[in-house]
Amino acid sequence: MTVTDPIADMLTRIRNAIIVRHPLVSIPASKMKLELARILAQEGFIEGYELIRPNTPQATVRIRLH
Repeated sequence: MTVTDPIADMLTRIRNAIIVRHPLVSIPASKMKLELARILAQEGFIEGYELIRPNTPQATVRIRLH
C-alpha cells in the first residue's frame, strides 16, 4: 500500500499508539520523519526515538512514548 501523506501517516500512528497506551511505535524511516521525530522529542511530545537498520531499505524509526 502506498502512503500519499507520510507526515499524516506518522502522526496517525503516534496518535493511535497513544490511545491504546503502547510504549513504542515503529514507522518506516525517511529524513523528513527523523527530523519530525527530533522536533517532537525536543518539544517534549515524545520521550525519544532511534533509527533501526539505518543503511537498509527497511530502515525504521522507533518512537518511545510517555
